[in-house]
Amino acid sequence: MPERAARHITLGGRVQGVGFRPFVYRLAQQHQIKGWVRNVDGAVEIHAEGTPAQLEIFSHALLSEAPPLSGPGPLTVATCETEYAEAFAILDSAASSQADIHLPPDGFVCADCLAELHDPANRRYRYPFINCTQCGPRYTLITALPYDRPNTSMRDFPLCADCQREYENPLDRRFHAEPIACPVCGPHLAFSPSPLPQGIPSLRDIRGEGWGEGDVCEHGKDCVGHPLSPTPPPPGGRGSDDEAALAAAVAALREGKIIAVKGVGGYHLLCDATNDTAVATLRTRKARPAKPLAVMLRDITALRAIVHTTPELETFIASPERPIVLLPRRADSSLSAHIAPGLAEIGCLLPYSPLHALLLNDFGGPLIATSGNLSGEPVLTSNAEAQTRLSHLADAFLHHDRPIVRPADDPVYRVIAGRPRPLRLGRGSAPLELTLPVSLAEPALALGSHMKNSVCLAWGTRAVVSPHIGELDSPRSLDTLAQVAADLQRLYQVQASRLIVDRHPGYGYRRYARDSGLPLSEIWHHHAHASALAWEFSDVKEWIVFAWDGVGLGADDTLWGGEAFTGAPGRWQHAASMRPFRLPGGDKAGREPWRAAAALLWETGQAAPFAPEPLHQAWSHGLNSPASSAVGRLFDAAAALCGVCTHASFEGEGPMRLEALADAADGQAIPLLLERDPSGVWRNDWAPLLPMLGDATHPAAERAAGFHLSLAQALLDQATQLRAQTGIQAVGLTGGVFQNRVLVEAALSRLQTAGFTVHLPQRVPVNDAGLSFGQVIEFLHT
Repeated sequence: MPERAARHITLGGRVQGVGFRPFVYRLAQQHQIKGWVRNVDGAVEIHAEGTPAQLEIFSHALLSEAPPLSGPGPLTVATCETEYAEAFAILDSAASSQADIHLPPDGFVCADCLAELHDPANRRYRYPFINCTQCGPRYTLITALPYDRPNTSMRDFPLCADCQREYENPLDRRFHAEPIACPVCGPHLAFSPSPLPQGIPSLRDIRGEGWGEGDVCEHGKDCVGHPLSPTPPPPGGRGSDDEAALAAAVAALREGKIIAVKGVGGYHLLCDATNDTAVATLRTRKARPAKPLAVMLRDITALRAIVHTTPELETFIASPERPIVLLPRRADSSLSAHIAPGLAEIGCLLPYSPLHALLLNDFGGPLIATSGNLSGEPVLTSNAEAQTRLSHLADAFLHHDRPIVRPADDPVYRVIAGRPRPLRLGRGSAPLELTLPVSLAEPALALGSHMKNSVCLAWGTRAVVSPHIGELDSPRSLDTLAQVAADLQRLYQVQASRLIVDRHPGYGYRRYARDSGLPLSEIWHHHAHASALAWEFSDVKEWIVFAWDGVGLGADDTLWGGEAFTGAPGRWQHAASMRPFRLPGGDKAGREPWRAAAALLWETGQAAPFAPEPLHQAWSHGLNSPASSAVGRLFDAAAALCGVCTHASFEGEGPMRLEALADAADGQAIPLLLERDPSGVWRNDWAPLLPMLGDATHPAAERAAGFHLSLAQALLDQATQLRAQTGIQAVGLTGGVFQNRVLVEAALSRLQTAGFTVHLPQRVPVNDAGLSFGQVIEFLHT
């Protein structure tokens, strides 16, 4: 009989919260392996005993047969002493002084749980919080690692006997599924058309053993309005309460009401997506007259009825991430015309939680599912705060008593140049864990941008980008930034000793940075954009990168946003741009496109009769009229001059409407003179566009198309000059302007025809949502 051998095996990567220990146990049974497995911080540690042949097969299968939601890192295998174990066991988790932690994002509801959800014979039939090791919440309920039930917000839901048996059975799908629950022992729904009932315990009420000192909600350690502890269920469970709450919510939706529904990472505002009155009411209450609203569909069949799709996109939208994907609307769709006025695409997503699956199934049609927040703020997570702050928006609330530890909004993707590309990271896609090309000298926290904020924690060769936080214009947004920054450091057991920030002195997080007492490293905005892109394509050593966006502070203290750089991270050279113009009213131009239109007219000596004369006088004297070269502001001006949008109700409305018009028309590119300025920077002159944009004898769509094609040609002209100057063939496109599919695909076609290799972001958002990671990459190379 072959002699027994022993191996000590360690796996890092994403191995916690994804059913990896039960998988190891079953694999050990299959291959007659003895020993044990346990969690150690973010890794899985295995002691395996068997014949050398058995151990070889077992070690290989740990990677080749790993659970679908896992992402195990390289295997570390070492010979060790034999313990002569008689069986294979799962041990309690152990803490370690060396952290190699990988925090799992929230998971969707898997096919097995969905089948049980709809099976009348199953004890979890229609239970809104069904989950297993293959699915369910993770990031939004973990309070500490290792990932065990006492370290989650489910710690106060003691398991019933049936759930305990499943939890302890290594052959069960719910073996060590930490959020496991059922109608007898788990969370429940509550329908509330009125203020939150009194008597729900708060975080302060339950603080004590098992809840760490750093585990505070967004309101601070003395919060009394954050319901975190459940009311014990009556004998036999509260399934009837759940059914009554669901029925009330569905009935209200059918009556055209707006319901605030607590999900996995926060609240949604739901209403009937085919009901014009309901959608218009939601827009009026939320003061959101035009910003597109996302639509949740029951399944792929329902999706096909409202948008044009492909098998590949259907696979992506149904992936575990369950993202919002922007897709072309069908002309025969039954959706309300108020969902995305002036646009041709609809943001679509499928249900990602059992609660959403039940709501969509019972309602029987598409539902608006927009973030439950105040404009620009992070999504709301606590019952009491949602009931208070959304009371003017929602007719009723569908709460539940499973606490959300931190917010996670929905991720958003758009198909550009043939593949879905991230516009926003969120529930299911973040924390996004990335690998740095070289090791950082010290742990650092990058604070990103003022708009579309996310933060990035980096140490060693690792970087973690947070989910979307929002715009930093409100105290709640800044509080959430501080909470997420603290949570990432605590959970990953890394303390940043340096902050990395944008050079703009007016960003909302500047006070947080100052109060931290940490040393600051400042990064130019567009260098960060360029470096985030360059990281994705490490084989490219020399770049021509176009960084086009709304505005970002430039090295000459003007507002850049139409820049081209040559070089690589840490050594970008400003090589090309647009003719600068002065923006009357400064920041106001972002929401009032007519101001950018007036600026272009005044710069070229023309009148702008739609602009007030006092503003012209102030502009003429250089008062509150900062210089800018931003292509985003050129898009605003074009939208206003074409009559598409003179006042924007949300960021980017003018450019988005202009793109939608251009996509349906043919246009003619107008050559834009390209010359070098005294500093050697190539600059295109936008002035030849003005007669075409203001020519009302041509359809607005034709003018919009001409504008897009002209900018694509200008980009090619700059790239051609820079290639002749440097010999560089690789072109990158980054910055918020390149969320525009029409512009990107027109530029891409021209560049490829001219022999360039062109690169677009694939993993990190092209807009400011990816800026924090770009700041880390740029800092790493300086």
